[in-house]
Amino acid sequence: MSLTLPDPRIIPADSVPALRWGIIGTGIASRFVHALHAHTAQRAVAVAARDAAKTTAFATEHGIPSVHKHVSALIADASVDAVYIATPHPQHFDLALEAIHAGKHVLIEKPVAMSASETRAITAAGRAAGVLVMEAMWTRYLPQADIVRQLLADGVVGDVQLVGADFGFAAPFDAGHRLWKAELGGGALLDAGIYPISFASSVLGSPSSVTAAGVLAPTGVDARADLLLTTASGATALVSTSIVTSLPVVASIMGTTGRIELASPFFGPSGVTLTTGMIRSEETATWRDETFETLHEGLGYQATAFASYVAEGRIESPLHPHDEMASIMATIDEARRQVAHAGRQMATAAE
Repeated sequence: MSLTLPDPRIIPADSVPALRWGIIGTGIASRFVHALHAHTAQRAVAVAARDAAKTTAFATEHGIPSVHKHVSALIADASVDAVYIATPHPQHFDLALEAIHAGKHVLIEKPVAMSASETRAITAAGRAAGVLVMEAMWTRYLPQADIVRQLLADGVVGDVQLVGADFGFAAPFDAGHRLWKAELGGGALLDAGIYPISFASSVLGSPSSVTAAGVLAPTGVDARADLLLTTASGATALVSTSIVTSLPVVASIMGTTGRIELASPFFGPSGVTLTTGMIRSEETATWRDETFETLHEGLGYQATAFASYVAEGRIESPLHPHDEMASIMATIDEARRQVAHAGRQMATAAE
């Protein structure tokens, strides 16, 4: 009998309530709203952002009926059920708390906040208000992620020993761009590193130790970082991220009886390959996701999952719970601290 992969378990888009979404920010939000309207029953009904002209153009492009001059007006809008926060990272905390206190469910772009302590404050506020608080880690809700969860639950690769993941790209240096500005949440770890760190967490859980090495950009943000994450079970993860290096953007899970590999870019719809058996007698099975023509069409899966959790009365995602969100941010906090400390030592030694 040949090796096969399980079918992904997908929530039908028409099986969940059609929430009315308020959109804050018009950057990555454009891809999200496109996927929302094209592939789900969800609808964006209001938008607010800093630039009035861009916000109006965004609303026209996506058929959004209400444009608010101020974010607070959108949050107070009684016609809005859920708020999607897609502003620069440092603004997430205040906006999330305002929306939660207004009784809105919130989907917050990654990273959910600038630190683990901010993350805990946001999730605590959500629990107190009884609303759903979810980070927009869309990778968790893709069909391929469900295939991986089934394979791990069934023990197909045996005891997991090592997880590997990376996400990096070579961006031109621009001191004024958000990627390179500390006050805008710049740096590789917050922008790209959260993807491989979150992937490792989804397989191994919280690390018992974090060892990070990296390089700082001239603006002081981390330009690249390599992490060794160890766990109480003895399994480890090797994670890399960069905004100065073109990395393959793949992920793998290696166990005692086999391995699972996710194709590039692993964080979006791509594919899964399972390999089991010994050298020279290996069996391999591959599943490819060819549902959409473009990568970010897959953003709709998280919106459908979000609506299903609202319907179930959940306040956190069962696939990405609050404690794990905070743990991932704690890993990033520690990695940023270590890279910054090493960078300062090098600068001092060079003087």
